[in-house]
Parts: sequence; C-alpha cells; structure tokens
Amino acid sequence: MDETQNGRTSLAKGAKDIAKEAKRQTAKNVSKAVDRASDEYSTHRSYNRFQNEDEEDDNYNTYGQQDGHYADNAGNDEDEASSDATEGHDDEDEIYEGEYQGVPAHSDGKHRDGQVALGQPVSDSLKSRKELENERQADEEELAQQYELIMQECGHGRFQWQLFFVLGLALMSDGVEVFVVGFVLPSAETDMCVPNSGAGWLGSIVYLGMMFGAFFWGGLSDKLGRKQCLLISMSVNGFFAFLSSFVQGYSMFLVCRMVSGFGIGGAVPIVFSYFAEVLAREKRGEHLSWLCMFWMIGGIYASAMAWAIIPHYGWSFSMGSAYQFHSWRVFVVVCALPCVSAVVALTFMPESPRFFLEVGKHDEAWMVLKHIHDTNMRARGEPERVFTVNRIKIPKQLDELVEMQNESANPVLKVLFKIKTELRGIWLTFMKCFNYPVRDNTIKLAVVWFTLSFGYYGLSVWFPDVIKHLQADEYASRVKLHNSEHIEDFTFNFTLENQIHRNGAFFLGIFSMKFKAVTFIDSSFINCYFEDVSSVGSFFKNCTFVDSFFYNTDIDDAKLTNSRVINSSFHHNKTGCQMTFDDDYSAYWVYFVNFLGTLAVLPGNIVSALLMDKIGRLSMLGGSMVLSGISCFFLWFGTSESMMIFMLCLYNGLSISAWNSLDVVTAELYPTDRRGTGFGFCNAMCKLAAVLGNLIFGSLVGITKAIPILMASTVLVGGGLVGLRLPDTRANVLM
Repeated sequence: MDETQNGRTSLAKGAKDIAKEAKRQTAKNVSKAVDRASDEYSTHRSYNRFQNEDEEDDNYNTYGQQDGHYADNAGNDEDEASSDATEGHDDEDEIYEGEYQGVPAHSDGKHRDGQVALGQPVSDSLKSRKELENERQADEEELAQQYELIMQECGHGRFQWQLFFVLGLALMSDGVEVFVVGFVLPSAETDMCVPNSGAGWLGSIVYLGMMFGAFFWGGLSDKLGRKQCLLISMSVNGFFAFLSSFVQGYSMFLVCRMVSGFGIGGAVPIVFSYFAEVLAREKRGEHLSWLCMFWMIGGIYASAMAWAIIPHYGWSFSMGSAYQFHSWRVFVVVCALPCVSAVVALTFMPESPRFFLEVGKHDEAWMVLKHIHDTNMRARGEPERVFTVNRIKIPKQLDELVEMQNESANPVLKVLFKIKTELRGIWLTFMKCFNYPVRDNTIKLAVVWFTLSFGYYGLSVWFPDVIKHLQADEYASRVKLHNSEHIEDFTFNFTLENQIHRNGAFFLGIFSMKFKAVTFIDSSFINCYFEDVSSVGSFFKNCTFVDSFFYNTDIDDAKLTNSRVINSSFHHNKTGCQMTFDDDYSAYWVYFVNFLGTLAVLPGNIVSALLMDKIGRLSMLGGSMVLSGISCFFLWFGTSESMMIFMLCLYNGLSISAWNSLDVVTAELYPTDRRGTGFGFCNAMCKLAAVLGNLIFGSLVGITKAIPILMASTVLVGGGLVGLRLPDTRANVLM
C-alpha cells in the first residue's frame, strides 16, 4: 500500500516537473522575441548583447519576463493551479521595488534564497577572492562598453550644461581659495599684529589643509558618492571661510582657514570625476577642458574683488578697541559666495549614474540615466523619444569583512567605529591604486602633478615678490634725506612719506599727522606734543624724547628702537596694528598684476579645449610643460616691472594647457571604483608641491634669480617628459 502511494506521489511530482519545464521554455522563447522586437525598435542599438544568453540557457533562475522569476523549487508545487494572471510568480515572490516607477529589472546572475537551478555555476562562497575579482573585472569591461553606448543614446545637451555650470561654481571656489591666501596675507598679518616669526604660516597651512582634504574627500567619494561628498566638503569650506572673516585672533584665523582649505580640497578630484562620468567619449576631452575655465574665472573674481575692496579701508567698522572688521574681512566674505551658490545648486542635481552602477544600485542608475535622456530630448524638441535601455550590466559586488559592533554599544563608539571603517576603506582603495595595471600610471601621474604644481605655485609666489622687491628698490631710490634739522614751535598737520631725518632737533613741536615710511635717526624731541599720530612703516632709531606727551598714537616700544624716553607719558595709545593703505600704489598694483596674469590664461584655455581631442591629451600635456619650462629662461632678462609682468602672462598662458590635459588624463586613467581616490592622491601631491614651492621660492626672493629660474625650468621640462610616457586615453571608455 505504501509503495503504491509513493509511486503515485513520484509520478505526480514528475508530471509537475515536466509541466514546469515546458512553461520555462515557453517563457524564455517569448522573452527572446520581446527582446528582438525591442532591439529593432531602438534603431538597432542593442544593449542586450551584454547579457550572456548562454547563461540564460543554463540558469533556471532568469527573468523570463521583465518582472518574473522562474525557479525549480519543490516548495512551490501549488503554483501549478495559479491563473494566467499570476503565471511565473511564486507565492513567496515580492514585487520588484522599481516596478511601480517603470524601472526595468536587471539580470545580475544572483538567485533568491532557497532557489536552486539546474546547471547553476559554482556558488560565490566556494570561489577564491582572485576568481571573484577576475569576474568583477570582466563585468566592468562589459559595463564600460555598454555605458558608452548608453551615454551616446542620452546625448549631450541641457543636462550636461546644467551640471557644467553647477560643478563650475565648485571649481571656481577652489580657484578663489588659492588666490584669497595671497591677497589677504599682508592685510591679515598687519591687522592681527603678527610677528615676523608667524608671517607666512597662512599660505602654508591653507595648502596643507587642501592637501589632506583632496586625499580624504576624493577617497570618500568612491565610497559614498560624488554628489554627497562634494556637498559636504563645499559646506565645510563655506562655513569656515565665512567664520574666518569674524575671528580676531591670528591662531583662530589660521585654524578656520585650514579647515576651510580641507573642505575645498575635495572640489577638484570630485568635480572632474563627477563630470567625466556623464560625458560620452567624443565629448569628454573638450568639455572637461571647458570646465577648467571656471578655475580661471575664480582667479579673476578674487583678483577683481581684492582690487575693488581691500584698499578701501573706509569700509571698515569697529566695536570698541576689541573688535575690528576691516575691508579685507569683507573681501573674505565676498569670496565665500561662489561656494554657497555651488552648495545650493548642487542639491538639485542627481548622483553620478556611473557611481550607482559601480556599487550595484541598478534602479537608481537607470532612473538617473532616463532623467538625462528625457531632459536632453525635451530640450531638442523630441519629447516622444523613448529611452530604450532595458537592462544594464552590474559588476559583481565583492563583500568586505567588517567587524560588527554590539547593538548596545555607546553611540560615540559607534560613530568612532564608523569613521574608522570609512578611513580603512579609503586606505584600502588607495592601496589598490598601486596594484597592477594602474600602479605605473599612478606613479607617473604623481610625478607630473608634483612637478607642474611646484613650478607653477613656486613661480606664482616668486613673481609678485620679485615685483614688490623691484618696487621697493625703486621706492627707496626716491627717498628724501634731511640732515641736522632744527625746528622750533611748529605744528605738523600733514603727511610725511618716504623720508629719512638724521640728527634733527625738534622743540615745542605739535605732531598731528601720518608718518608713512619715515625714519628718524639720532634725533631729539623736547617738549613735543603727539596727538592722533599714525606711523605706517615708520621708526625712531637712537632718538631721545624729553618732556613729551603722547595721546592716541600708535607709537610704542616696537617703533622706538634703542631710543630713550625721559619724563614723557603715553595716554590712550592705539591698540592693534594700524592699517592705512589709502593711496597705496603697491597694493593696487599687486592686485592688478594678478588680474592680468589670470586673464592671460584665457587664450590657453580656449586653445586646449578646441584641440584636446584633435592633437591628443599627451601631446598637449608634454608640449605645454616643456614650453612653459623654456619660457622661464627669459626671466633672466626681466629687469623691470613691465618685463616681469609680460613674462608672468606668457608663463600662465603656456602652462594652462598642461593643467587642463592633466585633469582630463587623470579622470580617464583610473577605473570608477578608485577614480576619486586616485585623483585625490594626485591633487594632494599638487598641494604638497605648492607648500614646498612657497617655502623654497619665497626664501630666494631678493637673493638670487638663477636658482629659482633653473629649478622651475628643470622640474617643468622633466615632468613634461614623464607625462609623454603616460598611456593615451583619447579612445578609452570609462572603466
């Protein structure tokens, strides 16, 4: 009896298995027919060719229809009685989460828990790590080819131009940050009474912040996404840049500018990675070069604002003697506006679809790509054009072993653990940049970034300082000398400038005036009255003050060098360092020189954008660096201000093509999973070179011209030759 019952059960089960197999074959044939029709409708552009049809033949767990899974699961035998409306769905199946939004399902070769298919390949758990990485590499190569076709279908139009201007604001903020350092440095150090030992720290510490920020934010963008990291980094920059304009102490000002630099450090690596991932191959080189123009626009904006704001010290206000808000602080606030604008505009842009695909978020990537396609088609006047992509390749996702924290752990410990995990992930991704086959490219790129930045930022510091040195020499040549004066009972109510008084004697004199670059040597002041005196760059050396009275002046011990004060008193001395740059020719001139130097970049930007895809990235990179290195030799003949300004403009115009080419090559050489990290590392090397260039070139001003000229020429030509050894990326798709 039991044997008969068992036989009937086996016979019924076998019949059910035959029926299910027939259903599977029918559904597969229908799916293939639908795919062929869809391919013909999409003007013969087939994205399904990236799907392995042999895998469909061997794999029972495939999408027979857009949303249906078919599995040989004995636990679902009762499905044979289901109606046609539910055919192909098991009772345990959940509705595909993107179904309501029209997002097509993707075939990733994965199976639901509990499903078993005939001919199923070896489980991932039984494969070695190297085998899984090889499979992921193959998937990425297929995705790169498919993604290029998808971007061609999406076209280049309104969406790319919208993102172009939004990311341009972020890149403009980086340019502003670089120029702000040089423009506020003299004013900030004077306003905050910074001693000579602390002078120069501002420029170095900002570049150090940018160096660490480039590495951190670039690496984090490969983990959390381009948009999210760019939003956070720009917000950090904007907040601390704004805060730095209000702090009074130099130490706090340094901290705020360092953190501000840390935030803006993520702009360059993320902006170029982000924009490159929404451009088709034939548009990438040209439009990434156009994007570089915003860095120049940031420099022009900073120069113009400094020229218009800083010298106008009548714009300042004070709250007692403890709080001073001079015009250079207004300039700092104005320079934070591009960053704030970028943060606001960026909130309305989507995440990079290429990043979504890299981390396995198929639905999000498909919807962003459809948004790009529909936006561009509507702008073209073709809103009826249908986005024909129905399946996108997803690279195999490799699980990482992460130590789990106790659910009841302290929240602070959880946050620290999260930070530790992200930092470890950034470091592991960074180490992958030194794995084959990108290791050699990483080393070469780091050398090129370092040499180009060392020459550029070193000369950028050296040029203005040399011009100042020439101005100082010319100013000193016009100094007026007064010897053995004898003045009695005279009121000084005017300005003395650029004078030296030796062995003078002043009796019953009244001084209510401004001294500008005036030096008194071996002079005597007897029964003199000093009121409301400002002494900018003025000193009293080996002087004697007898029975004199000082009221509301800025004359203090720092300006009385080896001087004697006998029976004299000081009342209500001005606190802080007095800033009076009214009619200061040199201040206006330095801002104007920087403005001209930045404006000279415009022709080079246009040429590089138009020729980037025609003559190639490497030819432009190497040629530009070699030519800019050769142009440095002509600095030997710069004996006047006009000649130095001309050489500055020539150098900037020649070197900008190298910067543009380097940005494009770096974005195209790295795979998507480490593009931000690799770019961030290269940009960190750039900022490290900027720090060294500032220190080395700045120490040589007024000492010798030979060493800076030879050093800059050597590193630029050497870096250009290394750049020519990089692989040509003009025909590459984004891996």
